[in-house]
Amino acid sequence: MKRVSTGVEELDRALEGGIPQGSWVVVTGEPGVGKSILCMHFAYAGLRSGDPVVYVTTEQEFRDVMEQARQLGMDFSKFSAYNIAWRKEPEELPEIVVIDIFGLLKVARQLTEKAKEESPEKVRRYAALSIDTLIEAINEAYDLLAVAKERGTPERHVRLVIDSMSAFWVDKPVMARKYSYQLKIATHRENVTALLTSQYAPTTRQAFGFGLEHIADGVIHMWMDDVESAKEVRRWLIVKKMRMTNHATRAYRVRIEPSRGIVLEPA
Repeated sequence: MKRVSTGVEELDRALEGGIPQGSWVVVTGEPGVGKSILCMHFAYAGLRSGDPVVYVTTEQEFRDVMEQARQLGMDFSKFSAYNIAWRKEPEELPEIVVIDIFGLLKVARQLTEKAKEESPEKVRRYAALSIDTLIEAINEAYDLLAVAKERGTPERHVRLVIDSMSAFWVDKPVMARKYSYQLKIATHRENVTALLTSQYAPTTRQAFGFGLEHIADGVIHMWMDDVESAKEVRRWLIVKKMRMTNHATRAYRVRIEPSRGIVLEPA
């Protein structure tokens, strides 16, 4: 079985060498537990191994992602990046294609214009944070990476990061399962390994929406102890589910260190 490194050595060991290639893995947890940092590790490990990356970020601009990653020992500036929000075409084959909120707005406008041309009497308006817009943006990224022919199966292994999925159903949480299936059907390929994040509410410890964990091949859950009781920040990680491989079943203590990022210690 081909495996894909998470970029965190101890987590790879917990997964018998890494994530099975082609899997969709969801990282769940409340804000501040390290979900976005794990996405950075996953993407950076891919770039270092020669995998092109599609990086969707709805939480912050990608330049802020790069700066935080640099502080944690991951220098994304060494790799050629292209943001689909840019008007100019890439001058070289990018190693990472970025889809942030500005890119999603651009794609939403393009879809709306296309809908006007096809049906002027009944125009459909696309929102930036809609599943249809996200699917179109990801497929555009596949094309930009020259990894797919006419949006078919990628010719190289691709890493897909979406941080976070919760933004796409924050106003319609009951639609989470439908949107999750729609996204996976439209963008899943055998040569694409995906890491997606899903927010948990700090007060209820429940997910915003319902369904993403059910369509996932793997679920990595992260959380922190109650800070008022513990009087410190104590973060944890456990692999709740991973198809096609055995995995560790005990929790790991999570430390986030400058120049190293996530460091796991067995509980």
